[in-house]
Amino acid sequence: MPHDQKSKLHSRENSYQAGGGAQAYGDAEEIAEAAAEAAEESSAKSQSQPGAEYSRNHRAPPKAKPSAKLILSSSSSESDESSHEESEPSVQKDRPFLHQDLIERRVAILLQYLLHNYNLKQLTTKEEMLKVITKKYEKDFPEILRKASEKLEDAFAVEVREVSSSQPSYDLISKLKLPNNGRIRAGKGLPKTGFLMSILGIIFIQGNSASEEDIWKILKKKRIYPGKKHRVFGEPRKLMTQYLVKLKYLEYRQVAHSDPPRYEFLWGPQAHAETSKMKVLEYLAKINKTTPHAISALYQEALKDEKERAEVRDEDNTDTTDQSTEGSPEKSPTASTTPVDT
Repeated sequence: MPHDQKSKLHSRENSYQAGGGAQAYGDAEEIAEAAAEAAEESSAKSQSQPGAEYSRNHRAPPKAKPSAKLILSSSSSESDESSHEESEPSVQKDRPFLHQDLIERRVAILLQYLLHNYNLKQLTTKEEMLKVITKKYEKDFPEILRKASEKLEDAFAVEVREVSSSQPSYDLISKLKLPNNGRIRAGKGLPKTGFLMSILGIIFIQGNSASEEDIWKILKKKRIYPGKKHRVFGEPRKLMTQYLVKLKYLEYRQVAHSDPPRYEFLWGPQAHAETSKMKVLEYLAKINKTTPHAISALYQEALKDEKERAEVRDEDNTDTTDQSTEGSPEKSPTASTTPVDT
């Protein structure tokens, strides 16, 4: 590769690092993992309860999970990779995992670039992505994009989606209907959806209400402190007690009869409307490399919640059908509209 091209690539990688892409990803993944760890602790406590045997027998086999920070900090310049491959062709042939390691480096670079553009409120074209990972990896692009998308979904609860444009372009779309596509506040910023999903998970795990003390105990393990601005989430206490409460994703109330006053968090009506216990449990299980039913007690509660939601939907559909046919006794049954479950 010509020297000027190497320099441009190295400059691009440095610019993404300077924008905090790698650190932001690592921080966001850590808070999601904190909630997943809390779910694991809840599962461990339930081992002596009925259903514990089911949980043990159905746990997904453990998988080696490399550190996110290790993956993202392992990116090297294209010149390093080229010289290694050219000088040691026999090593590449004898080590089938070498190519996959290089793919993971491209995944890390693409992930940072997508976050960089999201922060600037810019779409990312396929052409730009190919330039970032270099044409050399064009045939591996589908795999690289898929892996980068999975990591972003785990850490930020966003979907990498192709949007309508004059040319193939992609954006990060929040899985919840938070304002500004997950940023909450107007202006630049990174998605807060993963943080909210993690807090909802902690509340669910704690018995559908979580004391303020318990939530901060978990967050402090990941160096997230009340009153201290965080690079991804801003000031987390303000985010939870003001913004997310105002948006009705969280409820923040005083614990009954507490003196001195203590406070707790619950799911707000908007959280109940846009997600479910099962979806939150699936999110935590995916991060923890397991399956929802491996966390037996929580899984059973999530199943019960899904059943109750289905019953409410059926009642609503029945009421809608009754209202639409009221006053039209002559209407043919074959002409009635069948409710569609969306």
